[in-house]
Amino acid sequence: MALANDALRGSYTPVVTPFRDGRVDLDTYERLVEQQVAGGSQGVVVNGTSAEPSTLTTAERSDLVRAAVSAAAGRISVVAATGSQSYAETLQLTREAADAGVDAVMVVTPYYIRPPQRGLVRYFAEIGGAVDVPMLLYHIPGRAAVAVDLDTLEAIAEAAPNFVGMKHASDDLGLVTESISRLGADFRVFVGLEELSLPMLAIGASGVMNAVGNLAPGRIADLCRAVSDGDLTRARALHYELFELNRAVFWDTNPIPIKYMMRVMGLLEMNEHRLPMLPASEELEFRLDELLFEVGLRDARVSA
Repeated sequence: MALANDALRGSYTPVVTPFRDGRVDLDTYERLVEQQVAGGSQGVVVNGTSAEPSTLTTAERSDLVRAAVSAAAGRISVVAATGSQSYAETLQLTREAADAGVDAVMVVTPYYIRPPQRGLVRYFAEIGGAVDVPMLLYHIPGRAAVAVDLDTLEAIAEAAPNFVGMKHASDDLGLVTESISRLGADFRVFVGLEELSLPMLAIGASGVMNAVGNLAPGRIADLCRAVSDGDLTRARALHYELFELNRAVFWDTNPIPIKYMMRVMGLLEMNEHRLPMLPASEELEFRLDELLFEVGLRDARVSA
């Protein structure tokens, strides 16, 4: 599948899922998408890891996809993360996302089951064959306990013409270089580990899917733009400016730190999670408050 040169490039923020009294708050979600448009993001990811998708029903996930497509209104791209532990659920979610008008789908490697590589090839070939939109593979071995190798990526590309790239949430920079070398410069690789944004972009990644985009979409988009423009001095400055925020994503399970900081910044009215996720502890709140002050995202330092 041939992509336009500017398609699936730049900053695609994995938008968090807002809850209100236990329910998905679609009105707030649409406002969050609007903030990404205003902030300069090239796209949004719906039901990515930052959205706590495993706590959502399939109906809720599809509702969020439709809300994002409606709110984006063609101004920025929408990528729907449609993977599940179940082939049947993944197929359903992928078809519903394509019907909703997304620009691409992103399918995580099926987690917990730990399938063989040949099973992954067949799985992605079948899912890709069910829709006519571009498909990305979500490679996150730290959460899924499943890793793909270069031969598997190549086999998927041969079996699924709409397989156009992957989100790579691993510190394996070698696989990034190998996949682009083997599959071509048009193979899209999105950075999935926040603090490795600049290194992966510098070796050829097409963009980032960075949870910090929920807080500072303009800065993340600027980093992608600086690398694309060949301005590595500017890119390096942004890398260091964003570094502590990028690390803070993992001070607790994502998106616990992100949602707390969004509430402090007034981006979320409610800081709710669904079990087994919980809001930030008091100790983490204080640490995040200090960070937000240091990076200029809140006006006053909290008292000890």
